[in-house]
Amino acid sequence: MHEKFHYKTLDDITDKLTELRCTLPLSENSRTLCSPLSLQNHTIHNRIAIQPMEGCDGTPDGKPDELTVRRYRRFAKSGAGLIWLEATAIVPEGRANPRQLMISPENLDSFKRLTDMIKTESIKANGFEPFIVCQLTHSGRYSKLNGVPEPLIAYNNPLFEKDGPIDQNRIVTDGYLQFLEEKYGLAASLCEQAGFDGADIKACHRYLISELLSAYNREGFYGGSFENRTRLLRNAVKNAQEHISKDFVITCRLNIYDGFPYPYGFGVNQGNGLAPDLTEPVRLVRFLHDKLNMPLIDLTIGNPYVNPHVNRPYDNGGYTPDEHPLIGVARMFSCIKAVKEACPGIRIISSGHSYLRQFSANLAAGAVEQGISDMAGFGRQAFAYPDFARELLRSQRLDPQKCCITCGKCTELMRAGSVAGCVVRDSEVYLPIYKEKIMEAKK
Repeated sequence: MHEKFHYKTLDDITDKLTELRCTLPLSENSRTLCSPLSLQNHTIHNRIAIQPMEGCDGTPDGKPDELTVRRYRRFAKSGAGLIWLEATAIVPEGRANPRQLMISPENLDSFKRLTDMIKTESIKANGFEPFIVCQLTHSGRYSKLNGVPEPLIAYNNPLFEKDGPIDQNRIVTDGYLQFLEEKYGLAASLCEQAGFDGADIKACHRYLISELLSAYNREGFYGGSFENRTRLLRNAVKNAQEHISKDFVITCRLNIYDGFPYPYGFGVNQGNGLAPDLTEPVRLVRFLHDKLNMPLIDLTIGNPYVNPHVNRPYDNGGYTPDEHPLIGVARMFSCIKAVKEACPGIRIISSGHSYLRQFSANLAAGAVEQGISDMAGFGRQAFAYPDFARELLRSQRLDPQKCCITCGKCTELMRAGSVAGCVVRDSEVYLPIYKEKIMEAKK
């Protein structure tokens, strides 16, 4: 059992990092996060991004519902330069739960109202419109359209399935994957019509496109070679670009390291165990930037379902990892740094800041100052502390009494099939739900 987060000063964290023999790009101040960022034909007003954190609170037909609107109203007022809308399905069977957002021609007006609200509230509170990205997804292995598992997988994975292998009839066909390529294009067009500034072809955390990146043993046009394993992502991006105007940005939230051994993990090499090998991720990012002109990419690692300590280091969770959380944060930034050094032309959003609580701004600013990333993405921190960006930009500090404490309760709610939010810092709304869905269920 590692020690809990107890650091009172930045020096305390530096001392611990020295003890653990790892490093992080920590800065003494966070002023660099106030600087604007040019992106294609856009100017993003600061270097703070709110990451796509799923609230699981849409309507059955995929529209934003009351809690969804509440969350994005708070994010809009926060002052963050970029707001990355949570996972939004492109087909019904690809929804991760019955309340996951889903964009379609039938509900397009509801997304228009959402983006209009975000822009209006941000202008009133901050004097500018944030850059808004919609994350387009197919949940694949984690599809639960009707609230029960209905997986659509790229291949059977014994690390995940263990003694209960998923029926091979649930392996998606090449024909279905080709169909999805066009669906991503149509969904990107809907995003532009809805008032978003960009769309994310989601390729992280073991959802369908992400899983295909490690489909070394899959046969056909979407498995085996690097070209085949990246085919759906590459073609989805191409299709999306063909359906939108030149000012609309197609981007990607991409796993560059899965944390699983070959042949079940992307970003590792045969015989290397769990050690990151970023040869293929770098090759993919270079292709996306150099060949497909992708200007921005959001990098992450790990799988929140199976090895959450890799992408969301924590103090409390479903298991105790055999490494200190700071080692996990350092791994995240080591991977991001390697990609940025190999692909300096693409704008990169970094992930994994929230474990450092009030010092997460020092990490974010340090990464930007050192050229490791161009923007800093905050996920759990935004759930717990939705006005963190405003306070950070105005006072150069975060209030430790408002920060995420990495307790994992928001994830517990999501896994229980409930709406999700911060039980500790937003207790008026989410503590009663947690008591009903989690505490009562354990009795």
